[in-house]
Amino acid sequence: MAASDPSPPLLQGDAALIRAVGAFALTAAVINVIVGGGIFRMPAALAAQMGSAAPLSLVAGALAIIPVALCFAAAGSRTHATGGPYTYLSVAFGPFAGFIAGALMWISHVASSAGVAAAFSLQVASLAPAFEAPAMRAALLIGTYALLFALNAFGVKLGARAIATLAALKLTPLFALVIAGLAVVDWSAVSFLPSDIPSLSALGGSLVLVMFAYSGMETALVPSGEVNDPARNVPRATMVAILLVVALYLGLQIVGQGVLGAALATSKVPIADTAGALFGSGRTLLLATACISMAGFLLGNLLGASRLLFALGRDGYLPSAFGRVSATHRVPLMGLATHAGLACVLALGGSFDTLALISGGAICLVYAVVALAAWRLQGRDIAERGMPYRLPGGPLIPWAAVLIMFAILLTLTTREWLAIGISLAALVMVYAVLESRRRSTG
Repeated sequence: MAASDPSPPLLQGDAALIRAVGAFALTAAVINVIVGGGIFRMPAALAAQMGSAAPLSLVAGALAIIPVALCFAAAGSRTHATGGPYTYLSVAFGPFAGFIAGALMWISHVASSAGVAAAFSLQVASLAPAFEAPAMRAALLIGTYALLFALNAFGVKLGARAIATLAALKLTPLFALVIAGLAVVDWSAVSFLPSDIPSLSALGGSLVLVMFAYSGMETALVPSGEVNDPARNVPRATMVAILLVVALYLGLQIVGQGVLGAALATSKVPIADTAGALFGSGRTLLLATACISMAGFLLGNLLGASRLLFALGRDGYLPSAFGRVSATHRVPLMGLATHAGLACVLALGGSFDTLALISGGAICLVYAVVALAAWRLQGRDIAERGMPYRLPGGPLIPWAAVLIMFAILLTLTTREWLAIGISLAALVMVYAVLESRRRSTG
């Protein structure tokens, strides 16, 4: 007779994950990652580059990001395994393309997490000067990453609820600022006329900043293996989140320019200064909101990036321990610990600048290849289950997204292109070693 007490199944691969993320939680996750630390500096940077025509950069950026978001929605509705762009590219073009996309994403995510964490420590220090001391700053960063790890380690449901809560806490004051500020805007300080654009180079530089500010959906969509009904919820969450973010960013830019005028371009904390000009205690409130926003970004970044490491471990490009989940809460602890630990070290050492050089270009490259993946997946009618989202116009939207991304990439300097090229060459070498090892053990 067969044994009546069979051993428990191995907790490895997507089958071990729990699909607990619904449409609302996924929408919150996308918004939460996009509205991170960049928005609290972006209005001043755009005003410095574009003057009164700064809102046009956000409109142009929206026209650029919406085709990309549609491609993410289409690809995400057709491939349901955890991994996001890594999975989309692997299914559409094979493991080599998937590995390059996944590795570039993870490098960019580690760098952005470290950068936002460093900015978070400065925001906290502006509220509590005691954290300006190096020892206190180190304790703050280590404690922050330890808390983020704990929230994610106790299950995707807790992490998703924490993300939704943080998203609500930070979005409420920002939308309230837009609503209150629009009533007193000096519209002479705001222009939507193309003739007021200082130069094409200024527009190109501002678009790089805008694309960085709009980026983040690729991180939030990585945990597809834990999303309920991805064919339905991924397209809905992606588009709702992008439209809300565009409306919020445009409103904040208009209010900032209309309230602060020329002073916006020189403000170090433009959102907080705008709130301070409208309400007596508004500056302190928005500084606190910035801290909450950055904490939310870090939480969402850790949730998504750890699942990317899980996907690479699942498919044999990292040690198999990365492809396993904990027995109790079904989360990839190795991925969580690795991403949080490395990001914390980078934030403590202040070495984000060397990775920030290529992060913006790397994300644009990832967006371009995801658009190609969406075109190929739809063309071959690949769909795992459910009714996938179908892009109208066949190849029109994906190829438009590719051309837009490469147009933005043309604004990068020679030094930045060199950094991207060296990184890609190094990644190809890493892939070759890992692929050789995987075949020898397969």
